[in-house]
Amino acid sequence: MSGNYRAPGLLIQGQWRPGRHAMTMPIINPANAQTLDTLQLASRDDVDLALNAAQKGFDTWRQIPAHERCARLERGVARIRHNTEKIATWLTLEQGKPLAEARAECAMAADLIKWYAEEARRTYGRIIPARLPHSSMQVHKLPVGPVAAFSPWNFPLVLSARKIGGALAAGCSIILKAAEETPASVAAMVDCLHEELPEGALQLLFGVPAEVSDQLIASPVIRKVSFTGSVPVGRHLAQLTARHLKRITLELGGHAPVIVCADADIDKAVSMMVTHKFRNAGQACLAPTRFYVDRSIESRFTEQFIHTSHDLVLGDGMASDTHMGPLANARRVAAVRDLVDRSIQAGARSHQGKRPETGFFEPVTVLTNVPANSPIMTEEPFGPVATITPFDTIDHAIQLANQSAYGLAGYLFTDSARAIQRLSERLEIGSLAINGMGVSVPEAPFGGLKESGYGSESGIEGMEAFLDTKFIHHCT
Repeated sequence: MSGNYRAPGLLIQGQWRPGRHAMTMPIINPANAQTLDTLQLASRDDVDLALNAAQKGFDTWRQIPAHERCARLERGVARIRHNTEKIATWLTLEQGKPLAEARAECAMAADLIKWYAEEARRTYGRIIPARLPHSSMQVHKLPVGPVAAFSPWNFPLVLSARKIGGALAAGCSIILKAAEETPASVAAMVDCLHEELPEGALQLLFGVPAEVSDQLIASPVIRKVSFTGSVPVGRHLAQLTARHLKRITLELGGHAPVIVCADADIDKAVSMMVTHKFRNAGQACLAPTRFYVDRSIESRFTEQFIHTSHDLVLGDGMASDTHMGPLANARRVAAVRDLVDRSIQAGARSHQGKRPETGFFEPVTVLTNVPANSPIMTEEPFGPVATITPFDTIDHAIQLANQSAYGLAGYLFTDSARAIQRLSERLEIGSLAINGMGVSVPEAPFGGLKESGYGSESGIEGMEAFLDTKFIHHCT
């Protein structure tokens, strides 16, 4: 199957073309560390071409009525769904996640773009009662302008689709700088969409990240920036956008707490959370990581969680019996291993499963007896590592959960109305799932607090991020 894999070009001015940078990048299959192909990167001239085209694309696309924008995007979505198998296969080859997860990600990306497409028809302004005779006061919602968007490698389809769907539905043009580790799957999704669009409305770049981001953000063409990735990079991009007084949406990761109360259904909680925690080898910003369990059920929960997680089959994502694939690259292996080692040195007890001998694999790891100041409690693992810590009261659980600098997502298992109310009000997170794991859906906002960033994607809030508000007072 990998014999059909090909590195994509860049989509600029409506055409696929090779990048002209002196540097290239190998695309590695993380399941076996073999090179799939070589990616050609964008030069400064390539980025300049894209910027010029983005302005022209915006000038054309913004004039197309919302109903027509919706119809064109929906035709692109139909192509994505028709090509799911090819897109998902390439995603598994270049990123490592099991093929079933790749198919699910492709379906979610299509759903996101479809929801935004439908929302284009509901971008309402409003009429305000006039203060003067023979006058009117109106509020209009208008596209902000060309967008620069940056998406990562862990969920390259979904995290790109959130930005593409919102920008295009609002009437903006968008330049997407996607992750160089996972280019072919994103390019295949973009290819399904761009046929319906004017030149320059949707463009795709791969390049040296710092060079491309600096050039895009500094350009007067770009009016809005959207980034998903690490806190250090997000902080840097926020500084760049502030320098040029541009709007930015930041989603910067998480360290999600899971609070399991004494009345929780342990079987349900363990089954759901093992699946959710080790999906994509734990490389998810919303992955449940810090498990706080009522002391009265801690022993039973811990035993069942360790046993269930160690039963997961690790292997090549193309194999039908694989539950968890590899980490995406060698950097993640080194980082996860270092974090676990430092946490063990700080006093944590490790319960590790087995791992394959080849590829970028790390074992499923559960840490218990974890000191509050352990590295694993303060640093996002972004890998197959979970901690289990007991709590004595709801207030104690809230205190432990809120100690993290992150505030993206959280999970609660209980039937207690009092516990649900207390945690819903006091947990410092952007999304909370109760007795489930659904914290991210197209029609609801997704965004974080504290170091998890600011602004929202998805939902009407995500659409609003790509719109300007204009007040018009008309006197006759």
